[in-house]
Amino acid sequence: MGHCVIASSSNPEKAERKNWFGDVTYAPLNLADYDDGVNYFDFFFRPDIMIHLAWEGLPDFKGSFHMNVNLPRHKSFLQNMIRNGLRDLSVTGTCLEYGMREGALREDDPANPIVSYGIAKNELWKFLSQLQDLYPVSLKWIRLFYIYGEGQTSKSLIPQLEAALANNEPHFNMSKGDQVRDFLPAHVAAGYIVKTAMQNAFAGIVNCCSGKSVTVKQFILNYLADRNKTISLNTGYYPYPDYEPMRFWGNNDKLKRILNYD
Repeated sequence: MGHCVIASSSNPEKAERKNWFGDVTYAPLNLADYDDGVNYFDFFFRPDIMIHLAWEGLPDFKGSFHMNVNLPRHKSFLQNMIRNGLRDLSVTGTCLEYGMREGALREDDPANPIVSYGIAKNELWKFLSQLQDLYPVSLKWIRLFYIYGEGQTSKSLIPQLEAALANNEPHFNMSKGDQVRDFLPAHVAAGYIVKTAMQNAFAGIVNCCSGKSVTVKQFILNYLADRNKTISLNTGYYPYPDYEPMRFWGNNDKLKRILNYD
């Protein structure tokens, strides 16, 4: 889009192998080495806009480290960026902030997270919102629903399915599959995140989702059909997660207004 992109991660060797590496200014940072004496706004070349995607330890959603390690680390880092001059910040949150609420979830629904990851993300959102009383920063909080695609952890649904197919397994072990979710390909989600970050007509919480409900079982069947692949589904092998409601998806009316905004 003609912008100068400054990218960061904690593993320079891995980043150097990516096909985008030569198109960005790369500034590695491991947040475990955070130093409040450093001006990170200057460290990242005083950016006009920041998209903050980092969060460690997923997909362990229940680990206490989300609250004890990640939350204070990210609060300190983002406060440092804002205190030193950042004026436009987009941060990815999670649909798990909504808690056990069912149906089409809207951004103005109250958050009531019950799992450590969702609680920590919601606390970060509240903290950053309070910083707006002290600094003139535009804040967009992008709540991700069920993102899938290249680069996912091997423990996620689709990578496990792909592994079973690659190994010619006789069947794929899964839950009963009746739970209703909202799935979105990673490359589509990336475009939504960028579009949201690049505008200031709409701020605050934004659901990053398809707005469509589908059962997990049907999602897998659709995925297989699109790729002309087959495998027997061993439904009921795993129990349902105890930290998610059975039926929920995102209302994406606000996202659609952003995507249509000129």
